[in-house]
Amino acid sequence: MSAPQPVADVRDLTPAWLTAALGAEVTAVHSVPVGTGQMGSCHRLALEGDPALPPTVLAKLPTDDPASREFLHGSYAIEVTFYRDLCPTVAVRVPRVHYAAISDDPAQRGTFTLLLEDLAPAQQGDQITGCTPAQARAAVENIAGLHAPRWCDRSLLDVPGLSAVGREDADLMDQLFPDAVETVLGKLGDLVGAEDAATLREVARYGGRWLLGAPDRFGLVHGDHRPDNLLVHPDGRLWTVDWQTLALGLPARDVALLVSSGLPVEERRRHERALVEAWHRRLVDLGVADYDPDDAWDDYRFALVQTPLLATFGCAYSSVRTERGDRMFAAMLARGGQALRDHATLDLLRALPTS
Repeated sequence: MSAPQPVADVRDLTPAWLTAALGAEVTAVHSVPVGTGQMGSCHRLALEGDPALPPTVLAKLPTDDPASREFLHGSYAIEVTFYRDLCPTVAVRVPRVHYAAISDDPAQRGTFTLLLEDLAPAQQGDQITGCTPAQARAAVENIAGLHAPRWCDRSLLDVPGLSAVGREDADLMDQLFPDAVETVLGKLGDLVGAEDAATLREVARYGGRWLLGAPDRFGLVHGDHRPDNLLVHPDGRLWTVDWQTLALGLPARDVALLVSSGLPVEERRRHERALVEAWHRRLVDLGVADYDPDDAWDDYRFALVQTPLLATFGCAYSSVRTERGDRMFAAMLARGGQALRDHATLDLLRALPTS
């Protein structure tokens, strides 16, 4: 039986469609929505039929709006590419994928479907509450399994949707970042303290130079590696999810974002050195050579820009504004701004070449 075409509507996930996608007969399906669905929708599907079927799977689908699907096509496509093509080449723990496809029909641009392992009773992390040091360690060791197997692998440049950062990207960052900062500070108002606002305005001056920095080390980068995108099981196991921001870049960006945004400031100060060391040891265990612990620490300090950058653009361009979202972005800016000051990251940025 040939694989079915991807669909955009959960009502199209019929028993016949699922039978073709899963390779086992589905006689009935019952769906319930999961999550908030800001960039698409997610549904838990309870399956009946062949005993070989998993009792439930999670289905990820695009947003209902065709115009938004068109805009988000690149994000959808890279997540499909990750699960379908790249995941078998790395060692990061993610949900098992049962089906992954995106339409190549121009009239159906942005239509994709993912059927993923349901990891319940694992629970999504909480960005505002943050993670524990033990969870942070599990997360950085897990994300090393993304970084190490394709470390500085130039064949990644041939993967559709992945490319090296260039001068045009840096120029665009310099154009957008300062304006986005002012938008965010206007939105969040008193939720952002004066010191954090000053730090944010200054770091935005160096966004383009930061993007082009540390070109000798690159790899696959999740890009949004923080508690909201982790699933944590009661027994301590952890999975990384939501791969729509996958890119090429400095691998330490994933560690810097998780540690600086996911741990309260005092916890971060106590544990960050050990967490970076744990990430580095895992890289070495997985075969990365000629990368010493001092380089990893320096990369971490430099990569701390990832937190204010992600929070700024996430807040400025979010199509849905909520009270929790405002508090989340403000917490990220506060934690991230303090980390930048603790590690004199702005001094590193000022020392970068201007061209």
